[in-house]
Amino acid sequence: MDRGVSIIQATIGDAADGLRLDRALADAVPTLSRERLKALILSGQVTRDGFPVRDPARRAAAGDRFAIAVPAPEPATAEAQDIPLTIVFEDEHLLVIDKQAGLVVHPAAGNPDGTLVNALLHHCAGRLSGIGGVARPGIVHRIDKDTSGLMVAAKTDRAHEGLARQFHDHSIHRRYLAITSGIPSPPSGTVDAPLARSPRDRKKVAIVPGGRRAVTHYRLRERLAGAALVECRLETGRTHQVRVHMGSLGHPLIGDPVYGRTRPAHRALLATLGFHRQALHAAGLGFSHPVTGEDVAFDSDLPADMQALFTHLSA
Repeated sequence: MDRGVSIIQATIGDAADGLRLDRALADAVPTLSRERLKALILSGQVTRDGFPVRDPARRAAAGDRFAIAVPAPEPATAEAQDIPLTIVFEDEHLLVIDKQAGLVVHPAAGNPDGTLVNALLHHCAGRLSGIGGVARPGIVHRIDKDTSGLMVAAKTDRAHEGLARQFHDHSIHRRYLAITSGIPSPPSGTVDAPLARSPRDRKKVAIVPGGRRAVTHYRLRERLAGAALVECRLETGRTHQVRVHMGSLGHPLIGDPVYGRTRPAHRALLATLGFHRQALHAAGLGFSHPVTGEDVAFDSDLPADMQALFTHLSA
C-alpha cells in the first residue's frame, strides 16, 4: 500500500442500516464529510472484502465492514507562517480564534501572505486531515481585516461541511460590539435591508433592492460622549453588514474609513489614541459542534484599543 495512503476501517452501525452508503459511512467516520466519502467511493477507494464498492447510493446494512483508503492530503498552496494567534478553543475537529485587528483572513491579491490562513497552517502543522483532500484550514466565514474578534475554522472535512451548513442556515449565533457616532434612536430595533455591491463604487457594499437579505438586531448598551456602545446580533452574515446597517441609521461606526465620517472631536481623540480602524469587535460566537453535536458558545472582551476608546468616551 502507498505510504501516502491511510486505511480507515469502518463498520456500519444499527442506526445506519438501510441508508445510502456515503451517508452511512459519514456516520461511522466523523473526520470525513459525506461529499469526501462520495468522491472516495466513486474513485474506487472504498472496498468490502477486498473489492471496490463504487456506488455511493447503494444501501448499507448494519454490520457491513468497509476499508477506506484515504490519500494523504495534498500540501496547501499557501505558506505556513509563524504569526501569533489567540486560540480560545481547539480540538481535533476545529478551533476558535480571537483575531487581532489588522490581520487579513485569507490570502488574496494585495495580501499574498501574512494572513490568518498562513498562521493556521503553521499552528496546525501535521494536524489537518484535509479539506477536500488539501491540507488547509477550512475558513467558513470571515471578519474584516480591521475588525477584531471571534472566528471558527475547521481542521477536518467533516467539521468544515457541518459549519458551512450552519452558516448557510443562519443558525450560528454572532454578537458584535460597536462604538457608533451618535446615539441610536430608538435604542433598539432591527435593520432588515438587502445588501449588494454598490452600483456606484464596486469596492463598497450598499443597501440595494434585490440584494441579498441582511438582518441586524441592535440595542444600545451604553450612552457615551456623542457616541454609543451598541450590541449587534446578526441574523445573517453579509460582508460589511454591521457597518452598512448602522450607517444607514445615521450612526456609522467611529473610525470607519469607508462608511462614515468621523466627527472632529472624535477625530482628535482617535489621533491621540492611535486608533486607526472601525470600532467593531466580534464579541460572541455560538454554534452546534459539527461532530459532537454539543452546543458551544464563546465570548471575547473588548480588545485594549477599543476599551481605551470606550473609557475616554465614558469620561
